[in-house]
Amino acid sequence: MTRGYFLMKTDTLYLGVDIGGTKCAVVLATGGGDLHDRLELRTGLGAEGRDHTVKALLDAASQLAGDREIEAVGISCGGPLDSERGVIVCPPNLGGWEDTPIVEIFRKRLQLPTFLENDANAGALAEWRFGAGEGVENLIFLTFGTGMGAGLILGGRLYRGTSGLAGEVGHLRLAKEGPVGFHKGGSFEGFCSGPGMAQLMAAKVSARLDEGGSTDFGERYKDPDGITGKDVVAWALDGDELAVQVVTESGEYLGRGIAILIDTLNPDLVVVGSMGVRLGDLLLAPARRIIREEAIPSSAQACQVVPASLGERVGDFAALCVALEHEGRGESHGDHDSHI
Repeated sequence: MTRGYFLMKTDTLYLGVDIGGTKCAVVLATGGGDLHDRLELRTGLGAEGRDHTVKALLDAASQLAGDREIEAVGISCGGPLDSERGVIVCPPNLGGWEDTPIVEIFRKRLQLPTFLENDANAGALAEWRFGAGEGVENLIFLTFGTGMGAGLILGGRLYRGTSGLAGEVGHLRLAKEGPVGFHKGGSFEGFCSGPGMAQLMAAKVSARLDEGGSTDFGERYKDPDGITGKDVVAWALDGDELAVQVVTESGEYLGRGIAILIDTLNPDLVVVGSMGVRLGDLLLAPARRIIREEAIPSSAQACQVVPASLGERVGDFAALCVALEHEGRGESHGDHDSHI
């Protein structure tokens, strides 16, 4: 795909479907990135929750499409998945969604070309086309939300790997022990995701309470196991001592992970989504410090590390870019049996 394709389809309408571990959204947009309308809903887990969510997404897509002429549908979802077959395979943050033939379900209901890409790849395409990555040839996009994955633009093209699983960096083990992410303790996703930061915070709070220590915010620490990533972000931005420590530690491990990617791929730019946007330099400053210590100096100097410039809307643009990327290459998905 070339960027020229986007310029040829700027007024054509597309539907984008963003499926996340916490929430989903459906958007109606043009190929030029003009977002016309949007509907959001919470993600249901387990088989029953999946079925309910998929039905709600189909209804939302039909509502936004109305009687308009839609060119294609793009679906962005956490991996691992099989974009060629259009199947959500086994995303660690979407329990009950295993082996869901999401493309065939949408294609049959909407009667439109429908395409699937993992959220990291989709986010990379979005930031490359509409965000911080405009004009660069080599870009890494890191999701850093409910999970951690990487989308790779190498040599001006999306890189998927031999079996479509390139960029599953959340599975990398960065330490022998640590918070669990992607079914692995001490993983990149364990240290660098919302649930991972919640685990780090819960451990620090439990240790403080076991020591009999008191804090200025004792009430918020009442139930360590109930702490969420959203809590950690809010508390850190409010100056909470333990939360800032957690964000700093997460940022340092983010830097270790990015340093590995910089040494391996020598990118122009690393874009950090979700938590990178919400926490800014509180998270990215320690990451940049570790990168300077760990990465090859000339490679580190050639690479900027920035928050996603599309901000909280990156998921919307990502889903749109899935439709543009695949439809622009004239691809189509074959038929697969639907069990929903």
